[in-house]
Parts: sequence; C-alpha cells; structure tokens
Amino acid sequence: MQRLENKVALILGGAKGIGLAISQRFAREGATTWFTSRRNEDLETASQTINGNARPLRADVSQISELTRIVDVIKAESAQIDVLVINAGMAEYATIDDVTPAHFDSIFSLNVRSPLFALQAALPLMKEGASVVLIGSVADVIGTRGYGVYGASKAALRSFARTWTGELAARGIRINVVAPGPVDTDMMQAASEELRNGIISAIPLSRMGKPEEVANAALFLASDESSYIAGAEICVDGGLTQV
Repeated sequence: MQRLENKVALILGGAKGIGLAISQRFAREGATTWFTSRRNEDLETASQTINGNARPLRADVSQISELTRIVDVIKAESAQIDVLVINAGMAEYATIDDVTPAHFDSIFSLNVRSPLFALQAALPLMKEGASVVLIGSVADVIGTRGYGVYGASKAALRSFARTWTGELAARGIRINVVAPGPVDTDMMQAASEELRNGIISAIPLSRMGKPEEVANAALFLASDESSYIAGAEICVDGGLTQV
C-alpha cells in the first residue's frame, strides 16, 4: 500500500531542488500532489519528472491573495488538504554591516510571514489526521557569517512549529519541521570546489545530502507512520549539528 494513498498534498515551492524531490516522492506514494512555483517553465519541467497525480499551480506564495487562490482551487477540485509542506523560502548573503530593511523584509516576508498565512488559509480544508511539514534549516541553531537574517527566519519557523502544535493538536493536526543541512542542489553544484570541500569537511558523514534524502524525512512526517510525532524537528544534516 502506498503511504499517502487517497491523500491530498500541497507543496509550496515544489518545482525545484528539495521541493521537487518532495513532490516526486509524494506523487509516487499515491498523493494527489499540488505543487507551486512562480515560474511556468519550472512547473512544466517539474511536471515531466513526476510520476503520479501531479497538479502544478503557478503562484507567488509571498502574497496572501495568492495563498487564498491556491486553497480555493484545491477546495473546488479536491475539497481537502491532508498534507501541507511549506518549502518556499529564500536566502541572501549580508553581514550585519550590510543588512538593509529591504533585505530583512524580503527574507522574513517569504520565510516567516508566508508560512503563517499559508497555514491559516489551508486550515479550513485540514481535518483530523492532517500533517504540516515545515522545511526549515540547521541554520536555526548555528551561526553562519553573512546569513544572520536567514538563520533568524528559520529559527522563527521552528518556534512556530512549537506554538502551532499546542494550538492545533486538539484538532488532530500535527506540525513538524525538517531541517536540512548542506544539500547538493543546483546552487551547491555551482559553488567552487574549495567551498564545497570546506563544507563537506565539517560534516561527519563526509558528504552533502541529496534532495531525495530530505524528501524521505518529509514523507515520514507526512505519513501516518509518524502519528505520535508533533512539534519536532528532524535534522537531515549528516550529523553536522548533532556531534
């Protein structure tokens, strides 16, 4: 039996990298998988790689009106959301001397404000047994030079998971976080060999993660196999923040 059979999943930011790996895995596991991107070309490319019931949606999830529209589309066609994965996010380098209000606002708008209102919009379609998976980062517990605002945004997301668990547990809705460490996405593949080797040297497993390994953790938290896990954070980081 497929682990997400007869379930409806919505993956915000599900057309590239980690998000695409999650969309692919969820569809293979039987979910009707709605996934978003701001770019039509990314949606079209992703759709060609997903085996299963994949439903692309072009949307800018930083806009509350777009989040409402997404939920209205799913309500009309599927009438429920069993799994919500919030992966859309951004990172931008700026040390404390260079941080501007625009830098701060853009990161917190997408990484913190958007998840809050995405969940708020989806809640009317989420019933007992539903699962929310927030894609965080190990940056929520480590300080990385030049990424202070990004790390703070992921720490806020981790805090949301605790608060939302307390507020929604009585409704049978679970909230959990997957926190990836360095993952070998297109961005990392474009980095210099020196930078990549420096990152890998700090990881106990001596390699970067794969998007599919993050998707495995997201699938576990989305499925009924994790029915007694709530408010938790699973670090998929090769031991980077664990030893």
